[in-house]
Amino acid sequence: MTGDFKLNRLQHETSPYLLQHADNPVDWYPWGDEAFERARTEDKPILLSIGYSACHWCHVMAHESFEKPVTANLMNELFVNIKVDREERPDVDDIYMQAVQALSGHGGWPMTVFLTPDGRPFYGGTYYPPEPRHGMPAFRQVLAGVSEAYTNRRQQVEDSAANLTESLNREFLSIGGEQSALNADLLTAAYQKIGQGFDETHGGFSGSPKFPQPMNL
Repeated sequence: MTGDFKLNRLQHETSPYLLQHADNPVDWYPWGDEAFERARTEDKPILLSIGYSACHWCHVMAHESFEKPVTANLMNELFVNIKVDREERPDVDDIYMQAVQALSGHGGWPMTVFLTPDGRPFYGGTYYPPEPRHGMPAFRQVLAGVSEAYTNRRQQVEDSAANLTESLNREFLSIGGEQSALNADLLTAAYQKIGQGFDETHGGFSGSPKFPQPMNL
């Protein structure tokens, strides 16, 4: 699909951030089975872009790249593209932020992660400019390079995905406990803890600045 349509799948979402991208020429999918099924069927890598409404550089990259038909057409041709609001899906954001930090040594938003069709990350970064700048490659160069690697050096991609996933499971995601620990008492304790920071006079939580924190609620 090219950039000849007016609205993509994000038009059906409720997140203000996702709705901001509903008229991009990028064929965006929300996070879900439909995108992963298409990636498996067409044997395409996934481009996962994560951001949030108040993120300045998220808007910059949107204007510079996602709103440009030439870039969007390249994304649509080479990848299955998923857009995620980190405030709506902090669980997804946390996992792939750990991957980007492991790959690049730093993290931030917008976050750009390339995944195998089964969701394993193999390459990623944050903001990419439309042209090479300050040692950063242009976004279209990254798109072409990742696609070339996935097509012609698949074993290297699979090895990278396997090694990174193993590292994340060992160092970051080896958490858990007894299922019985997930009970009403835990939920009540979390509610009380968050409630202690509520500002009954001016609204919101804690002191200034009061950024929305929907992930906590």
